[in-house]
Amino acid sequence: MKNIHLVGNYIEAILWALIAITVLIRSRKSPKQLKQIAVQTSIAFFSFAVSDLIEVQTGAWWRPWWLLLLKIICVIALCLNFIRYRTYLKK
Repeated sequence: MKNIHLVGNYIEAILWALIAITVLIRSRKSPKQLKQIAVQTSIAFFSFAVSDLIEVQTGAWWRPWWLLLLKIICVIALCLNFIRYRTYLKK
């Protein structure tokens, strides 16, 4: 059963990293404000990928405490950037 969690976390890390790269590539020709949102979103997704790789080593998403904090910060950043993006679209 533990191998399923390891493989799952590696797959998640790859997925988040690919999303981060995709967001960056798609934002190349965007206006400055939208590009800033995209870069911050990309950093959050990449950080989430790194947190999954750390999780493979620690065996838990809540240990050590700073790993949980990193994941919380990533989720907050993604939510705030989504709100910023929606606000940008309404202009």
